[in-house]
Amino acid sequence: MEDQPLVDKPLKQELAALYRAESRHYHNLAHIEAMLALAGDYRALLGDPQAVEAAIWFHDAIYDSKAKDNEARSAALAAQKLAGRTDAERLDRIGAMILATAAHQLPQFDDAKATRDTSLFLDMDLSILGAAPDAFDAYERAVRREYDWVEEPMWRAGRGAVLKDFLARPRIFLTEEFRRRFEPQARLNMARSLAALATG
Repeated sequence: MEDQPLVDKPLKQELAALYRAESRHYHNLAHIEAMLALAGDYRALLGDPQAVEAAIWFHDAIYDSKAKDNEARSAALAAQKLAGRTDAERLDRIGAMILATAAHQLPQFDDAKATRDTSLFLDMDLSILGAAPDAFDAYERAVRREYDWVEEPMWRAGRGAVLKDFLARPRIFLTEEFRRRFEPQARLNMARSLAALATG
């Protein structure tokens, strides 16, 4: 069972089709590929690279900007599609990783390896915040397009609240590796974005 990849080629194709939906401007295949590339960069630090890869593939599989339960539905899809491919404990861990992307708070695991893997996975998901300014600005525009149904004043208030929440955290990134690589730029990017939202 362990020799089989958790997310095999047919399943990747099925998930890729979801990520290619026209309504997705940021939460699309490019986002998944960027996270998979980071998982490759930090593979030596991962206790269960395949579980992390599965969480990456599934974490935004269901994405509707008007819905509040995308993470729960994505986790449920992972449980359904991965059933029979691995043991229940591992499936639960993958589900917990996906659910953690809702608030970007680390769940409590008994296992240090699972905590580490989830920390790295959550940091990979947020790495765009610490991208070069032009890439960050393109991300911001893409997210705005996904929420094009939200009136501008509501958008400014809502997006501003999200950015303030991240900036108020003592640390945006959970791991030392990602803090070193992305945190300073992430704080600059988000402060700049907040200022732009405030002045309009």
